This record gives sequence, structure tokens and C-alpha cells, in this order.
Amino acid sequence: MQQETDNGASSSSPLVELRGVNKWFGENHVLKDINTSVARQEVVVVIGPSGSGKSTLCRSINRLETIQEGEILIDGVRLPEEGSGLAKLRSDVGMVFQSFNLFAHKTVLENVAIAPIKVRKKSKKEANARAMELLERVGVGEHARKMPAQLSGGQQQRVAIARSLAMNPKLILLDEPTSALDPEMINEVLDVMVELAKDGMTMVVVTHEMGFARKAADRVIFMDQGAIVEEAPPEEFFTAPKSDRAIDFLSKILSN
Repeated sequence: MQQETDNGASSSSPLVELRGVNKWFGENHVLKDINTSVARQEVVVVIGPSGSGKSTLCRSINRLETIQEGEILIDGVRLPEEGSGLAKLRSDVGMVFQSFNLFAHKTVLENVAIAPIKVRKKSKKEANARAMELLERVGVGEHARKMPAQLSGGQQQRVAIARSLAMNPKLILLDEPTSALDPEMINEVLDVMVELAKDGMTMVVVTHEMGFARKAADRVIFMDQGAIVEEAPPEEFFTAPKSDRAIDFLSKILSN
């Protein structure tokens, strides 16, 4: 017998569905007839050249970008345009950006605990305990009382991941989470993401890190010029890409 989720959707149904999604910035058609889905506990890595629509796709899933055509469903519920329904949905979808977006005037611990207190109405004691647990999990527990500016970029990004986990999201979107980091800090963030994947967190990750895509992805989506050109399991995509565009892209990326 199929289990049901909180919204009555079957647990075998996709967690995220994009149906006929189109978006324009003025004359620029940035998302072209996007049809795809993300299963529960699936890790989908979105790759492609700059300007291919990857980040716009990621940001559209929780309506940081509005779409002009099509529909997006999360847990069987169509994404609301605005209002309390959208706020509720956003609280179920964690987002990690390339810039860490931490509150500079709050401690690391306060950054992680604030949303559960304000949005989930958790007590400060409960929220702080959960925040500490998550900071330990991502390897920055000893920095809980520091201000974000006292941390390295890699540490700040791990705090940002802990902050998104604090809301117990159904899904985490990561938009180029390592692109603002120095090379030696990238692996410490990727290691946390690999562990999340092993723990069954549903993730959509826009990244240039092909090693992460190979190691942690269940599926790779390759985009070019606003369209999904190809999607396949990572081993299949990296060893036998089907489209000329993907072959060309990989030859440039993997030869560097």
C-alpha cells in the first residue's frame, strides 16, 4: 500500500514536477518548455554552460523567479503565486546560494535558529539545541558563538547549509554553492553535500563540480540555451553523452 505525504500525495509520486515551464527576461527566452521531475530522496545535479538557464531553473522551483507559462508542483501542490501558501511552501524548500546570505549582525547559532523560532514557532531552547546539532553535523559546532565575518568562506557556506536544514525541509536547492569559494574550501562544502545525499535528502544542485555530480548525483540534467538537452544517470552521461552539445561541453570541461 502506498504511503501518503502530509498533503495527501502518494509517496511514490515525484516531490517536484515541472510541466511545460517557460520563462522570459524581456525578449530573452531563458527557460524553454521545461518538463522534468525530482523523486523523493533523489539528488539531481544541473550542469551546463554559463547562461544556459540552470540558476533560473533552480530559483523558479521556489518562486524566487516567476514563470510565465507552465506549472510547478511540490509534493503534489501547485506553486502558489503569492501569499501565505507561498510562504508555507518556501519554508519546506531550503535554499543555499553562492553568496552565503548570513545575517552579519547575528551569531552563527542565531543564524541557524532564527527561522525555526519565527516561522515554525519553536522555543528558543529547542531551536538552539537543534541548531547546535546541525552545526556539529556540518563540522562548525565550535564556531557557534562567532559572527559570520570571523569564519572562512567554506565555514560560512556550511553554516548556510545548516540553516537550510534547520527548517526540516522536504527539498534543498543549492545554486552554485561552491562557486564563491577558494579552491581549498570547496571540498569541505562538497563533503557535507555528499553526506546529505547519503542521508537521503532530496536535492537539486546547480554546480560546475563534475566530481560531485559523479559521486553524489542520481541523475544529471544538462541544459543549454534554456532547454534540457539531456538527462541521464551520471555514469551514463559522463561516459556516453548522447547529444553533440553535451559531448562538446564535456570535452572542454573534462580536458581542463
